[in-house]
Amino acid sequence: MTDSYGSDHDAAAPSAAHLAAPRPLKVGDTGAGAGGPAASDAVISFENVTKVYRTGAIAVAALRGVSLTINTGEYVAIVGPSGSGKSTLMHILGCLDTPTSGTFRLAGEKVSGMSEEALAEVRNRRIGFVFQQFNLLASMTAWQNVELPLIYAGVHRAERKERAMAALAKVGLASRVQHRPGELSGGQQQRVAVARALVTEPDLILADEPTGNLDSVSADDVLRLMEELHQAGRTLVLITHDLEVASAAGRVIGIRDGLVTEGDARDLENVR
Repeated sequence: MTDSYGSDHDAAAPSAAHLAAPRPLKVGDTGAGAGGPAASDAVISFENVTKVYRTGAIAVAALRGVSLTINTGEYVAIVGPSGSGKSTLMHILGCLDTPTSGTFRLAGEKVSGMSEEALAEVRNRRIGFVFQQFNLLASMTAWQNVELPLIYAGVHRAERKERAMAALAKVGLASRVQHRPGELSGGQQQRVAVARALVTEPDLILADEPTGNLDSVSADDVLRLMEELHQAGRTLVLITHDLEVASAAGRVIGIRDGLVTEGDARDLENVR
């Protein structure tokens, strides 16, 4: 993420891999009205989640009691300025960090308080990541990059290749499976990254600035792919500082000073 891996209030990057007053989100508030999905369909459920970083006697609250729900099949963009807590929120959503207090459930499973080993298993099984930098291994072909999460999951070799090929076909790269990252355009590399995120059939696709390194044509291509995934029923959460990119989502959540809001003009300006 462009703004915050080095910001004072946000977490460090993972090694690997607002018309009226702001309305704080409550658990179960999806912004979809009474006809929205039931709370039992929640893929993401935060209940009064906080995150406090301490350096000696200094304590910095990056998240200050966040409550929100994201339901199955929603396409949500989370936007906020540098130092807002956006990266911290992403890291907790992605099970890369744990809350200081509060409860986080992912697809009904309580993950707040889990050990690092258990979180790693949840990440691989329930979350597909798409990063700004693609994070593809240069020496491997497209299908070999896509199969990596399946190796970690202990899937048999023949099944891994079959599923990797199918995932690449889903993102329109059936003819590029043997190409290495250096032989692909930026947009194609990001499609490989999306295929890798899909290959484990995760509950959540978490995309961190997925168009940040792309030209406008490639960025539009990736956003069209995200919309196709949404139409197919996938649950997507897109973290971005770009309001034009955020406008592609069906729901926009803002974060400022460690608190999330929905309907705040500062966040929704230039967003439909």
